Amino acid sequence: MTNIISRFALPTIKALLTLAFLAAGIAKLAGADMMVATFDAVGIGQWFRYVTGIIEISGAILLWVPGLQLFAAALLCATMGGAVLAHFLILGPSALPATLLGLLSLIVAFSHKDQLPGTE
Repeated sequence: MTNIISRFALPTIKALLTLAFLAAGIAKLAGADMMVATFDAVGIGQWFRYVTGIIEISGAILLWVPGLQLFAAALLCATMGGAVLAHFLILGPSALPATLLGLLSLIVAFSHKDQLPGTE
């Protein structure tokens, strides 16, 4: 059963995450009106939009780099944790997409837990 999950489900989840995070990261870096407005509402500054976009694109790419999948998934999971908090505390209750992406990232991280030091 685990072999089936790692053979089919995990690459599918990683592909979905890659598409979602590349699209979101590119939109942030390109200055899409919705992204600019969202980060204006958060109030930290537009520099944070750029940082988040770079993190999302980097994480999406690193999901496919052997030995770095755990790091990438954890980074994306943490980013989505921040997004969920921003939605609940500032932006409004539309945190479902960020929650789902965070949970999928958590699945990928858990699937690559063998990349933790000392678990070889």
